[in-house]
Amino acid sequence: MFEQLTFRLNYNNADFSDLVIPAGDREVLRGLAGEIAEIAQRPVMQIRRKLWTDHNALKPTRPLLLCDPENGWNEIIPDEDIQCSNSIARHWEGFLRKQVFWGNRMHDDYIVEARFDVPMVYHPRTWGVAGASRAATIQKYDEKGGAYHIECVLDDYAQLKDITKPELNIDYPTSAAVLDLAREILGDLLKVQQHTIWYWSVGMTDEYVFLRGMEKLLYDFYEEPDGIHQLMQILTDGMMERLDFLEAHDLFSLNNGMDYVGSGGIGCTDELPGPDFDGHVKTRHMWGHSESQVTLGVSPEMFAEFIFPYQKKLMERFGLTCYGCCEPMDKRIDIVKTVKNLRRVSCSPWADKRFMSEKLGRDYVYSLKVSPSPLAVPHMDEELVRAQLRQHLQDTRDNCVELLMKDNHTLGRNPRNLTRWVEIAREEIDSM
Repeated sequence: MFEQLTFRLNYNNADFSDLVIPAGDREVLRGLAGEIAEIAQRPVMQIRRKLWTDHNALKPTRPLLLCDPENGWNEIIPDEDIQCSNSIARHWEGFLRKQVFWGNRMHDDYIVEARFDVPMVYHPRTWGVAGASRAATIQKYDEKGGAYHIECVLDDYAQLKDITKPELNIDYPTSAAVLDLAREILGDLLKVQQHTIWYWSVGMTDEYVFLRGMEKLLYDFYEEPDGIHQLMQILTDGMMERLDFLEAHDLFSLNNGMDYVGSGGIGCTDELPGPDFDGHVKTRHMWGHSESQVTLGVSPEMFAEFIFPYQKKLMERFGLTCYGCCEPMDKRIDIVKTVKNLRRVSCSPWADKRFMSEKLGRDYVYSLKVSPSPLAVPHMDEELVRAQLRQHLQDTRDNCVELLMKDNHTLGRNPRNLTRWVEIAREEIDSM
């Protein structure tokens, strides 16, 4: 099973030691690429592009729909459907099959482009503590839908002096060879380009938990307030250095087109990269994103004192920015709205939808995460789904709203749940 990331697969899990793609694999890949090139030419794709551009500019549009079922993709496109044998080709095939599914069967507002992004091959080193008695847990998305224990390594704040910063160990020769290989096989059918997602969020609290542990973090707000500030500053400095490194080495790519931004939504905008863009991508030319799901159990006052000031410094580096994921934002929205370049705000299933509607108005994109729970059973309760969607649309009728289906750990082994959800959502939008 593939490790599913937002809109894509984790290509770093591929075996890049074998760059020989057999003829049969090439035939499979080219067949799928040809389908994608045809889908991308359909007039509906340009209609969707304008919808997203207007939506992100806070202009009136109908509610937009976007589905990225994450681990549910492993039930839509199971391993046995992957025909290629080479490891790299299998990952490429998985991505291409997702595009074909989006174009032919999903019928949400995803934009299929005649484009194939090839990320650079790199081996990240995470935050650590020199001399720690335990190895740090590597954060990952479990493709089998399970869980894992975090083996924290920062036992005491006296160890702050021993913290080791993360590194991006980039394999430039292999990255260039893989890009050339993709262009050789697919370049006459799709626009093949190097495009790497180096991180998801600049929120830093996930990294905090992987150093300190969830339970210790929560106690620290009371017992070690100075330690929290010190560690947040270290994490902020480290993230600033990463962003500086990526800028200095021209490793960023624009994300103002058919790109996943925030914790849901497509980045189409003519406000970025901005008038000062000279071809070298800086953070100010891009969408950014921050969140702090792991601190949802702390008060807004503690969040405002210990967490958000550090996140804000990073968020303000970007041209436009997003905030939030699964944490209920209704208790934090006034704090987060102090960021002047904020454009997209997450509203999770646990947030007060009406309250968020009042707070966001038409000044922000209202990124509404619809609960994936009804899709997790073999036979979806369609009346429940319809009632929930109808209520959501009623609650957000005065907002720039997007309805997102994501965070699916399973589709009840019934992919039809997903496409039927889209059909019901469209029916409810059309009936408004």
